Amino acid sequence: MNLQPSLKKQIAQLFIMGFRGSDIGEDSAVLKMVEEYAPGGLILFDKDMVHHQPVHNISSPKQVEQLCSALHEASPSPLWIGIDQEGGLVNRLKPEYGFPPTLSHAELGNIDDEHKTYEQALKIGRILKELHISINFAPVVDIAKEADSSIIAKRERSFGANAEIVYRHAKAYLEGLKEHGILGCCKHFPGHGSAKGDTHAGFVDITETWDRDELVPYKQLIDDGLCEMIMTAHVIHKHFDQELPATLSPVLLSKLLRVEIGYDGLVCTDDMQMRAISNHFGLKESLRLGLEAGIDLFCFGNNLLPEAIELSHLVETVTELIDEGKISEERIHHSYQKILQLKSHE
Repeated sequence: MNLQPSLKKQIAQLFIMGFRGSDIGEDSAVLKMVEEYAPGGLILFDKDMVHHQPVHNISSPKQVEQLCSALHEASPSPLWIGIDQEGGLVNRLKPEYGFPPTLSHAELGNIDDEHKTYEQALKIGRILKELHISINFAPVVDIAKEADSSIIAKRERSFGANAEIVYRHAKAYLEGLKEHGILGCCKHFPGHGSAKGDTHAGFVDITETWDRDELVPYKQLIDDGLCEMIMTAHVIHKHFDQELPATLSPVLLSKLLRVEIGYDGLVCTDDMQMRAISNHFGLKESLRLGLEAGIDLFCFGNNLLPEAIELSHLVETVTELIDEGKISEERIHHSYQKILQLKSHE
């Protein structure tokens, strides 16, 4: 089968890519990638975690605005630019780069004033809009069930220890972002708050610690019509799926999220280069499993492993899966249409 430009374009839209560098010139690799392939989106980081450099994509408000403007201008189709700007410790736009300070989810939950949370998200949304950033990968709707969680509770990323407080503040946060046209992303499905481990480092098993009330904020936010994008967690829950992490599990994504909870919005992955995925699944296998499970948008941050993954390689790998009959063109078209539809509403 010959790859048609329309199909190639559709496949490229299924990826959010990280890149190195804080400015772009004529020989810029990210500029060439955007011009040639038009990825679904890009993700910005402030620190280079591979080479332990302080400046990665972000050094000042003016620099970020110019970078994002140039990337939008270079893209032949609408481009999402995303960032993890939760607030507090998980905060790419830091005061040291000239951005205003932010409160963490935990601080907002402790204050427990939904208007304060709304105002915080409104402030973040205003800044992101000025910088031409489209997606904030927030709020975190994990419930802080495990106080010693190295990646959630200890980094103050949860609004609280019960579903009700998490729902109320996540709702206010999403409403604040939406006021400025910023797309929020509820994470990490089906819930990372009871886990002790960190999926950046490897498999994390929540089988014995997870509780069904961790689904409650998702269900309520979906019912409110506020949950347009959900990010998956690379966690294992053996009562649902004995072998596959949530990101790659049709039981957790298609059956639980789509059918049981009734979600029809966009599902994106946490970074596919986290070791919970990259240590256990080859690239081709993880893409096949993710597509089969119902993933619409794959994130490759290129900020965790020494070897950067090229979008051209990802597009060719998905093309091979189509050629081999393992993934249908209709499956690609389905996610592509959902992405296009959401972009058209911005």
